[in-house]
Amino acid sequence: MKFLETSKLYSLNKSTYLNLRWIAYIGQISAILIVQFFLQFKFNYLACASVICLSILTNIYLQFKVKENQLSNFTATSYLSYDIGQLGFLIFLTGGITNPFIFLIIIPAIFSAQYLNVLSSIILSTFTSIILVILTFYYYELPHPDELHFHAPEYYLYSIPLSILIGLIFLVYFGIKFGSESRIRKKAYDKMQEIMAKENELLSLGGQAAAAAHSLGTPLSTILLTSKELQKEFGNNEKIKKDLDLLVAQSSRCREILKKLTLNPNIKDEFIDSEVSLNDYVYEIVRSYREFSKKNFIINLDQFENPIKIYKSSEIVYGLRNFIGNANKFSNKKVEIFVKSNKKNSEIIIRDDGPGFPKDLIDKHKLGEPYIRSVDETQISKYGLGLGTFIAKTLLEKNFANIIFKNSKEIGGAEVVIKWDNKDLTNI
Repeated sequence: MKFLETSKLYSLNKSTYLNLRWIAYIGQISAILIVQFFLQFKFNYLACASVICLSILTNIYLQFKVKENQLSNFTATSYLSYDIGQLGFLIFLTGGITNPFIFLIIIPAIFSAQYLNVLSSIILSTFTSIILVILTFYYYELPHPDELHFHAPEYYLYSIPLSILIGLIFLVYFGIKFGSESRIRKKAYDKMQEIMAKENELLSLGGQAAAAAHSLGTPLSTILLTSKELQKEFGNNEKIKKDLDLLVAQSSRCREILKKLTLNPNIKDEFIDSEVSLNDYVYEIVRSYREFSKKNFIINLDQFENPIKIYKSSEIVYGLRNFIGNANKFSNKKVEIFVKSNKKNSEIIIRDDGPGFPKDLIDKHKLGEPYIRSVDETQISKYGLGLGTFIAKTLLEKNFANIIFKNSKEIGGAEVVIKWDNKDLTNI
């Protein structure tokens, strides 16, 4: 993975981090003031106040001197390490492991698990664990009234850091797990948006061609007219006769090309400009594959009397094209496509005679997730990372479809069932 891509995946939003630090420092200052002046418990509050003031200065530096809106993985790890050390020192001065706020020390490590890479999470978790061990054996007394002597049994004291360490391990693990899944999905969604942007560009080419034809029509007519006049006047000149004939011929050819590109406003495109049925979607997509594929496409289009017409959607086009393209890619000889409909539901079934979906991915309901691999090493070379399936599934589900993946009992390959409620189709 390229460094820039890694930086985008593992970074921390500076404004969010700044706000969390300001909240933490306000809480620390409030706790010190309450304990010292309201409860009047004795402890080294000047040392605590000095540490907090230094931390405030680091936050001011971060806010005004660091210009990046996204903190890099290294910078974020450095600041979070400082936060762990700062909180550890405050707790060292105020009771160590007996301080009721000791659990707050695990927050930076959990925070990093969501946004930073695994190495950073391991470093911060290890640092937190070391601080907890130190605070278990070395610390100043917990601030308390003079008449009260606070004492806890050793087994209870040792159970506190143990429970916090267990909580740290579990929370960091789940943070890494959920953060990783979130980054994978974000990357897949970014890829999907990029693909759909290209799809929309392709759909807009027709309009751009029409505009070009309209703009070039007048100057090209002028060039053709001038060429013909020159041909009449100098047609007997053998030196330039061939050049003039070529100029007239090529101008006429350009004019014919522009005529084909020009869209007559009284004639609408059969597929782009009008409402279409599921039959139309399937027919147009399959026709494009038949032009270059040697596979046998068997299409059974439902001939129901009143097929539902929907506005042409580039998302549905891309989703169906992706599934049909996968069937074409993995099939041995044939691809079967069925369009069925009744009063309540409409569905498209796409199946092929290829190797089918990996059994472990079907059993674990992993199909449709991005960046997945079969555990069967013999199957890995036959399949991709599932990104195309994820994009197609997401786009169709966005348009109210329900997707079912299975292996076909009829021809043994993969089978995809795309189903809509008719009432949802009319809302597309």
